[in-house]
Amino acid sequence: MERDVRRLPKAHLHLHFTGSMRPTTLLELADKYGVRLPEALTGGEPPKLRATDERGWFRFQRLYDIARSCLREPEDIQRLVRETAMEDVADGAGWLEIQVDPTSYAPLLGGLIPAIEIILDAVDRASRDTGLGIRVVIAANRMKHPLDARTLARLAVRYADQGVIGFGLSNDERRGMARDFDRAFAIAREGGLIAAPHGGELSGPSSVRDCLDDLDAARIGHGVRAAEDPRLLRDLAERGVTCEVCPASNVALGVYEKPADVPLRTLFDAGVPMALGADDPLLFGARLAAQYDLVRRHHAFTDEELAELARQSVRGSVAPVDVREKLLGGIDAWLAG
Repeated sequence: MERDVRRLPKAHLHLHFTGSMRPTTLLELADKYGVRLPEALTGGEPPKLRATDERGWFRFQRLYDIARSCLREPEDIQRLVRETAMEDVADGAGWLEIQVDPTSYAPLLGGLIPAIEIILDAVDRASRDTGLGIRVVIAANRMKHPLDARTLARLAVRYADQGVIGFGLSNDERRGMARDFDRAFAIAREGGLIAAPHGGELSGPSSVRDCLDDLDAARIGHGVRAAEDPRLLRDLAERGVTCEVCPASNVALGVYEKPADVPLRTLFDAGVPMALGADDPLLFGARLAAQYDLVRRHHAFTDEELAELARQSVRGSVAPVDVREKLLGGIDAWLAG
């Protein structure tokens, strides 16, 4: 009999802030603020998306921006993080590193520093309330000027002792060269933060290579397109760079036609560490445990292999030693049980 993947202890390393919201919460917040949601966000099913062209990516971003506009008060932020933590705990997560670009929330929350502090306060409360270890990756937007990223990197470092553990680079990786953001990432790394930029999703393996060479990435957001370059796979494996792979999202955005096409087995067999993530479940429908189900169903991963994926997620995290040991012990117990 198959073991329940929801009971498999794991770490969640690729989850975006607004995208983690429950659809029912979005409906309630939209009603609260009189925001008229497009039908794509009210139908009860994930919207039909395809981001492999500019128009499709713009539509995805527009839906995300509309959802974000419903987060206007500290209590909304607290609700989002608390509910997200509850969902992850139910899916077996013992550790969450959630990604946010605070500049996007600043206009409604009183400025950039208040936005960061409201988010970190919500994370601290949700962690205490649910028992889930939660930390924050602050991400710059590659569609904005690299100077903005430097400002954000300095702020991220300032809050390193209050829950910020990493610095990312998100949005359309076909725009903005990784090397333009090298100074921002140097500031973050010098301040003790891990570098976790997006690459190898909408762009090919060269975008992963750029993240490694120009940003000294410790983790890659997505990274699946590295499967197209055997030498790059070898480098990722040798360096122990974890790819935060989000299979349901890859299919929803049209990077791959169907779940079986996502090159999970290629990365796994090459020894590239992976951490399965949900990316934006508000828009893609599938939360964390569903990613493990997808890998089992469409890629024939055994329970032993699923356990190894869970271990890789824990090893790729910045969880403290005691949390790691507890999760790794739980993974062994899941297999033994």
